[in-house]
Amino acid sequence: MTDRTTERMHRSAVRNRSFWGAFLIGMAVMAAIDEIVFHQILAWHHFYDNSTPDIALLSDGLLHAAELFALVAGFFLLLDARRRHTFWTGAAWAGFFVGLGLFQLWDGIVDHKLLGLHQIRYRVDIVPYDIAWNAAAIILLAIGIGMTVMLSRKGRPLPTAVPSQPDAV
Repeated sequence: MTDRTTERMHRSAVRNRSFWGAFLIGMAVMAAIDEIVFHQILAWHHFYDNSTPDIALLSDGLLHAAELFALVAGFFLLLDARRRHTFWTGAAWAGFFVGLGLFQLWDGIVDHKLLGLHQIRYRVDIVPYDIAWNAAAIILLAIGIGMTVMLSRKGRPLPTAVPSQPDAV
């Protein structure tokens, strides 16, 4: 590996496992917020509302399973980054916010409008809800992208020396 390649890897937040691990966790957390608050507590919608209540409940269960899978995979990536001594806190926060915002925006644009899987609420004027939903997504995504760009310009701090482990007795 050349010095130039090494330098580039230290500068790129999106090429760090910390970013992608936290990205998956961010997506899972936003899916959990949607699932818990809007599907279960408020009971405003299910993930798929165009069929029977049993299918709606099944679709919520599948979303919950996918969110748990993403959460576990994200934590494994973060643990692997820590094991490799490449964990980067700033990249992890950037990835977390990108994951939060991207899930929210995907849900608001693709699931709600393009695919019509469900709406935020029914039997009300949906426009204020759509605006609030997508505005929150854009704010979260902008924070994550802004952090990513700042980290790419600033670069990653060089890893510190790993303290040696005391010999086992």
